[in-house]
Amino acid sequence: MTDTDTDTEITADLVRDLLREQHPDLAGLAIREVAGGWGNHVWRLGDELAVRMQRMDPTPEHQLKERRWLPVLAPRLPLPVPTPVRFGEPSERFPKHWTVMTWVPGEPLDHGSISRGAHAADALAGFLQALHVEAPPEAPIASDRGAHPRNCTDGFDNFFQAVTPDDIAADVRKVWDDAVAAQAWAGPPVWVHGDLHPANVVVCGGTLSGIVDFGDMFAGDPAWDLAAAWVLLPAGTASRFFDMYARADEATIRRARGLAAMKSLFLLLMGQNGDRGLPGGKPHWGPVGRAALDRVLKGV
Repeated sequence: MTDTDTDTEITADLVRDLLREQHPDLAGLAIREVAGGWGNHVWRLGDELAVRMQRMDPTPEHQLKERRWLPVLAPRLPLPVPTPVRFGEPSERFPKHWTVMTWVPGEPLDHGSISRGAHAADALAGFLQALHVEAPPEAPIASDRGAHPRNCTDGFDNFFQAVTPDDIAADVRKVWDDAVAAQAWAGPPVWVHGDLHPANVVVCGGTLSGIVDFGDMFAGDPAWDLAAAWVLLPAGTASRFFDMYARADEATIRRARGLAAMKSLFLLLMGQNGDRGLPGGKPHWGPVGRAALDRVLKGV
């Protein structure tokens, strides 16, 4: 795997060399590549750790954010999340950041499935209840997400025009327009994961078993996470999720549903790009996105 910014090939040998230089007590552990990833290239380190190598992310912001805030958030979250245990600093050998994190066991949902829908709905609701507490003033603010849907119309329109099937276009537009018309979040900014899609959660035993990749976390509107009721959960479980979450008013649910439509279109676009062999494309995300969009339109 070659990093496009540095022309540094990220290999197991490189990971081991960096560990020998900066954390030699970990250098003897087995190293195995983890498939997938975009902003970071991930390697298993032994049975309980992973190494996240900054790859496509143009700045170290995401890794530095995780280093700063995951140790604060993780102790109160009811599902396992990766937490940093060692920091790797840029060097002549690899001029980007890397971090040793705890490994979250399970299979990414975009390669797995949820068979225990009610359990998964309860688990996700409990996780987001615990996460969505008022964030401190110094918490990060997102520059590319977190806004009211009305301020994201250009992005939605780009996805909509690129991939929306003609037979459901009117229904998708109706869901989005309703989100745009919904009242804005009136509460204090709360902690938001910010990127809950099927590659950023793991499953085991037919249900959610962990949440990963907090690089986009921010303080803001919880609707951005509540969209996961349709993007992640099986059909027919969104209502149970919102009953268990118990904090979302009608306007927040409307915003969340619109954002779920936009996120589903993004998954469809990444699937289309993958079919065309474009960089960053993920062919298997196409069916995942269409299934999520169908759930959004049913609204349950």
